[in-house]
Amino acid sequence: MSGQKTVTPDAEGLVASITAAKTRGLPPVHLWNPPFCGDLDMRIARDGTWFYQGTPIGRPGLVKLFSSILKREDGKYFLVTPVEKVGITVDDAPFVAIDFEPDGEGEDQNLTFTTHVGDVAVAGPDHPIRVERDPETGEPSPYILIRANLEALIDRKSFYRLVDLCVHEGEWFGVWSGGQFFGVIPSADLP
Repeated sequence: MSGQKTVTPDAEGLVASITAAKTRGLPPVHLWNPPFCGDLDMRIARDGTWFYQGTPIGRPGLVKLFSSILKREDGKYFLVTPVEKVGITVDDAPFVAIDFEPDGEGEDQNLTFTTHVGDVAVAGPDHPIRVERDPETGEPSPYILIRANLEALIDRKSFYRLVDLCVHEGEWFGVWSGGQFFGVIPSADLP
Protein backbone atom coordinates (compact mmCIF):
# COMPACT_ATOMS: atom_id res chain seq x y z
CA MET A 1 0.00 0.00 0.00
CA SER A 2 2.54 2.54 -1.02
CA GLY A 3 1.51 6.15 -0.60
CA GLN A 4 -1.70 5.34 1.33
CA LYS A 5 -2.10 6.50 4.88
CA THR A 6 -4.31 4.53 7.23
CA VAL A 7 -6.53 6.78 9.31
CA THR A 8 -7.43 5.46 12.73
CA PRO A 9 -10.00 7.56 14.59
CA ASP A 10 -8.97 8.71 18.04
CA ALA A 11 -10.55 11.11 20.52
CA GLU A 12 -7.53 13.44 20.69
CA GLY A 13 -7.49 14.03 16.94
CA LEU A 14 -11.25 14.48 16.94
CA VAL A 15 -11.04 17.14 19.68
CA ALA A 16 -8.44 19.03 17.66
CA SER A 17 -10.63 18.89 14.54
CA ILE A 18 -13.71 20.05 16.44
CA THR A 19 -11.88 22.92 18.07
CA ALA A 20 -10.51 24.05 14.71
CA ALA A 21 -13.90 23.81 12.98
CA LYS A 22 -16.16 25.21 15.69
CA THR A 23 -17.55 28.69 15.34
CA ARG A 24 -20.09 30.57 17.42
CA GLY A 25 -23.09 28.41 18.23
CA LEU A 26 -23.47 24.87 16.97
CA PRO A 27 -21.32 23.81 14.03
CA PRO A 28 -23.20 23.23 10.74
CA VAL A 29 -22.91 19.44 10.87
CA HIS A 30 -25.83 19.13 8.44
CA LEU A 31 -23.55 20.65 5.77
CA TRP A 32 -20.64 18.32 6.45
CA ASN A 33 -20.36 15.04 4.56
CA PRO A 34 -16.79 13.85 5.10
CA PRO A 35 -15.61 10.29 4.46
CA PHE A 36 -16.33 7.64 7.10
CA CYS A 37 -13.15 6.88 9.05
CA GLY A 38 -14.37 3.96 11.17
CA ASP A 39 -15.93 3.45 14.55
CA LEU A 40 -14.65 5.11 17.71
CA ASP A 41 -14.87 3.28 21.03
CA MET A 42 -17.29 5.88 22.38
CA ARG A 43 -20.71 5.23 23.87
CA ILE A 44 -23.53 7.34 25.27
CA ALA A 45 -25.41 5.49 28.02
CA ARG A 46 -29.16 5.86 28.58
CA ASP A 47 -28.51 8.20 31.52
CA GLY A 48 -26.52 10.57 29.27
CA THR A 49 -23.06 9.52 30.47
CA TRP A 50 -20.46 9.54 27.69
CA PHE A 51 -17.80 6.81 27.74
CA TYR A 52 -14.51 6.63 25.84
CA GLN A 53 -12.81 3.21 25.77
CA GLY A 54 -15.09 2.08 28.61
CA THR A 55 -14.22 5.00 30.90
CA PRO A 56 -16.71 7.80 31.68
CA ILE A 57 -15.73 11.17 30.24
CA GLY A 58 -15.69 13.28 33.41
CA ARG A 59 -15.15 16.70 31.82
CA PRO A 60 -18.53 18.32 31.08
CA GLY A 61 -16.91 20.75 28.62
CA LEU A 62 -15.53 17.86 26.58
CA VAL A 63 -18.91 16.11 26.54
CA LYS A 64 -20.56 19.35 25.41
CA LEU A 65 -17.93 19.73 22.68
CA PHE A 66 -18.52 16.19 21.38
CA SER A 67 -22.31 16.64 21.57
CA SER A 68 -22.05 19.70 19.33
CA ILE A 69 -20.82 17.58 16.39
CA LEU A 70 -23.19 14.66 16.85
CA LYS A 71 -25.17 13.61 13.80
CA ARG A 72 -27.70 10.86 13.13
CA GLU A 73 -27.99 9.24 9.71
CA ASP A 74 -30.09 6.18 8.89
CA GLY A 75 -30.53 5.35 12.58
CA LYS A 76 -26.79 5.45 13.30
CA TYR A 77 -24.86 8.05 15.26
CA PHE A 78 -21.66 9.79 14.19
CA LEU A 79 -19.31 12.50 15.34
CA VAL A 80 -18.51 14.62 12.30
CA THR A 81 -16.10 17.39 11.42
CA PRO A 82 -15.49 18.88 7.98
CA VAL A 83 -12.80 16.25 7.35
CA GLU A 84 -13.85 13.06 9.16
CA LYS A 85 -16.84 11.06 10.35
CA VAL A 86 -16.63 8.37 13.04
CA GLY A 87 -19.33 6.06 14.34
CA ILE A 88 -20.29 5.92 18.01
CA THR A 89 -22.78 3.86 20.03
CA VAL A 90 -25.86 5.40 21.62
CA ASP A 91 -27.81 3.15 24.01
CA ASP A 92 -31.10 5.07 23.76
CA ALA A 93 -31.22 8.81 23.03
CA PRO A 94 -28.05 10.90 22.86
CA PHE A 95 -29.35 13.56 25.25
CA VAL A 96 -31.27 13.69 28.52
CA ALA A 97 -33.77 16.46 29.21
CA ILE A 98 -33.04 17.21 32.86
CA ASP A 99 -35.57 19.99 33.42
CA PHE A 100 -38.28 22.13 31.84
CA GLU A 101 -40.03 25.39 32.57
CA PRO A 102 -43.71 25.89 31.80
CA ASP A 103 -44.99 29.28 30.68
CA GLY A 104 -48.68 30.06 30.14
CA GLU A 105 -51.63 27.71 30.40
CA GLY A 106 -53.77 25.42 28.26
CA GLU A 107 -53.32 25.78 24.51
CA ASP A 108 -51.12 28.86 25.07
CA GLN A 109 -48.65 26.93 27.22
CA ASN A 110 -44.98 26.62 26.26
CA LEU A 111 -42.65 24.06 27.80
CA THR A 112 -38.96 24.92 27.54
CA PHE A 113 -36.70 21.90 28.05
CA THR A 114 -32.99 21.94 28.96
CA THR A 115 -30.65 19.01 28.34
CA HIS A 116 -27.65 17.82 30.32
CA VAL A 117 -25.36 19.40 27.71
CA GLY A 118 -27.10 22.78 27.76
CA ASP A 119 -29.36 22.54 24.70
CA VAL A 120 -32.68 24.37 25.08
CA ALA A 121 -35.83 23.58 23.09
CA VAL A 122 -39.45 24.69 23.34
CA ALA A 123 -41.76 21.73 22.74
CA GLY A 124 -43.92 22.36 19.69
CA PRO A 125 -44.10 21.50 15.99
CA ASP A 126 -40.30 21.76 15.55
CA HIS A 127 -39.56 19.97 18.83
CA PRO A 128 -42.27 17.33 19.32
CA ILE A 129 -42.69 15.23 22.44
CA ARG A 130 -43.35 11.52 22.01
CA VAL A 131 -43.85 8.72 24.51
CA GLU A 132 -42.94 5.11 23.79
CA ARG A 133 -44.32 2.40 26.05
CA ASP A 134 -42.54 -0.86 26.75
CA PRO A 135 -44.78 -3.56 25.21
CA GLU A 136 -44.26 -5.91 28.16
CA THR A 137 -44.35 -3.59 31.16
CA GLY A 138 -46.18 -0.55 29.79
CA GLU A 139 -43.41 1.62 31.28
CA PRO A 140 -43.23 4.96 29.45
CA SER A 141 -40.11 6.40 27.84
CA PRO A 142 -40.74 10.07 26.98
CA TYR A 143 -38.62 11.96 24.43
CA ILE A 144 -38.36 15.43 22.94
CA LEU A 145 -36.69 16.22 19.63
CA ILE A 146 -33.83 18.60 20.40
CA ARG A 147 -32.15 19.24 17.06
CA ALA A 148 -31.59 17.72 13.64
CA ASN A 149 -32.98 14.23 14.25
CA LEU A 150 -31.49 14.04 17.77
CA GLU A 151 -33.75 13.37 20.74
CA ALA A 152 -33.47 13.70 24.49
CA LEU A 153 -34.93 11.20 26.92
CA ILE A 154 -37.00 13.21 29.39
CA ASP A 155 -35.75 12.27 32.87
CA ARG A 156 -38.12 10.74 35.41
CA LYS A 157 -38.58 13.78 37.66
CA SER A 158 -39.34 16.01 34.66
CA PHE A 159 -41.76 13.44 33.26
CA TYR A 160 -43.68 13.33 36.55
CA ARG A 161 -43.90 17.14 36.48
CA LEU A 162 -45.02 16.95 32.85
CA VAL A 163 -47.80 14.50 33.72
CA ASP A 164 -49.04 16.96 36.35
CA LEU A 165 -49.67 19.42 33.49
CA CYS A 166 -51.52 16.89 31.32
CA VAL A 167 -55.18 17.28 30.38
CA HIS A 168 -57.72 15.17 28.51
CA GLU A 169 -58.17 16.06 24.83
CA GLY A 170 -60.44 13.73 22.93
CA GLU A 171 -59.23 10.20 23.56
CA TRP A 172 -55.81 11.25 24.87
CA PHE A 173 -54.28 12.43 28.11
CA GLY A 174 -51.44 14.76 27.21
CA VAL A 175 -49.91 18.19 27.32
CA TRP A 176 -50.01 21.40 25.28
CA SER A 177 -46.90 23.27 24.20
CA GLY A 178 -46.12 25.58 21.31
CA GLY A 179 -49.73 25.44 20.13
CA GLN A 180 -49.62 21.66 19.71
CA PHE A 181 -51.11 18.87 21.79
CA PHE A 182 -48.86 15.90 22.59
CA GLY A 183 -50.60 12.71 23.68
CA VAL A 184 -48.87 10.95 26.53
CA ILE A 185 -51.23 8.02 27.07
CA PRO A 186 -54.65 7.06 25.71
CA SER A 187 -57.29 8.15 28.22
CA ALA A 188 -58.73 4.62 28.19
CA ASP A 189 -55.39 3.26 29.50
CA LEU A 190 -55.48 5.41 32.65
CA PRO A 191 -56.41 3.63 35.87
